[in-house]
Amino acid sequence: MSLSRRGLLAAGGAVGALAATAASAGPAAARPAHGKGHDGGHGRVRTGFDRLAADGYALLKGQRVGVVTNPTGITSDVRHIVDVMHPDDRVDLTAVFGPEHGFRGTAQAGGSEGRYDDPATGLPVYDTYLKSGQALADVFTASGVDTIVFDIQDAGARFYTYIWTLYDCLEAAALAGKKFVVLDRPNPVTGRAALGPVLDPAFGTFVGRREISQAHGMTVTELALLFNGEFLADRPADLEIVKMSGWSRSDFFDGTGLPWVPPSPNMPTPETALVYSGTCLFEGTNLSEGRGTTRPFELLGAEGVDHTWAAAANALDLPGVAFREAYFAPTFSKFQGKTVGGVQVHVQDREVFDPVRTGIALLVTAKQSWSGFAWRPDNWIDKLTGNTRVRTMIDAGADTDEVVGAWADDLAAFRAVRKRYLQYR
Repeated sequence: MSLSRRGLLAAGGAVGALAATAASAGPAAARPAHGKGHDGGHGRVRTGFDRLAADGYALLKGQRVGVVTNPTGITSDVRHIVDVMHPDDRVDLTAVFGPEHGFRGTAQAGGSEGRYDDPATGLPVYDTYLKSGQALADVFTASGVDTIVFDIQDAGARFYTYIWTLYDCLEAAALAGKKFVVLDRPNPVTGRAALGPVLDPAFGTFVGRREISQAHGMTVTELALLFNGEFLADRPADLEIVKMSGWSRSDFFDGTGLPWVPPSPNMPTPETALVYSGTCLFEGTNLSEGRGTTRPFELLGAEGVDHTWAAAANALDLPGVAFREAYFAPTFSKFQGKTVGGVQVHVQDREVFDPVRTGIALLVTAKQSWSGFAWRPDNWIDKLTGNTRVRTMIDAGADTDEVVGAWADDLAAFRAVRKRYLQYR
């Protein structure tokens, strides 16, 4: 059942007993003996965990296992994988590792849960947030595990930090001499295209460690293969992946049959993820990106903004999207408790909608239509876009097409690299 070290599979191919089980077993066959485990296969898409469990955790046999996960690590019947694995005597689960927001998801943006024992299972929970390199390797060593399993739902954007938790854990697993297994889940906004500027490594941070595009169009197993093969090649992790079955690159999340759990407090729905890779750029400005509202990243605004911004954005006639003049009062974050004006982003045709171009267009029109527009003083926008070019071009009066055209060569080069690691059609 094991994959090769880099785990490169032919798209849609079958591998060993795992693939055979996934292809043939229905819900009854997937349920382990003695009622332990879970009943996979209710939806059209079966996640990496569904397939791992259906094979009786054979990939993990004889190993002490630690899981890097958060509230999104669930089965099709919405049980958490840790709660499923812990009582199952076919797998020796001995530790949990929590990312930003924590294993059980109790922390807001920029926070974590720290080190504690999980009340539900008694398992030790270790904090990975903002740890990397040898410091994170030391956490893995101290936990006493042999194998680290990663299972977290991504949102499809370079600055969504869970993929850099993945990167850091891969690097640390190699340093600590641990096996690393990545369980796949869908990219909620499809895997059709890579979009946006490619990060300049001089701007590497936890919202973008390495040279990938702003919307990467990959799943977490594909990213793991790319990270291991391109960026960690000098000391790669002992990596194996467990693919999904039933997922196609054109699938949006609502076509998977899987339940949605917010991966973080400000990613409440798959529709949020649809716009996030573009409108999150407003974190780098003095406008609200909608945190503290029921529509984060869909509502954008500031005090003093009026109807002229929505009118300017609609005049661009961007494909698949319209903008409504909107007023809202965030309950936390920027402009807490104040009524601000701005726009609500309404995606009308997601098949043609380009979130990154839309985000750039909104930055351009916000600056043109509101005299109070400003970048965050720390130039956070450069960390989000991965370069200075977007900020400096907009400041110089460039229009949307000029800004988007400036990253065309870098994006084409990344797409060529990306193609080598894609696992699905």
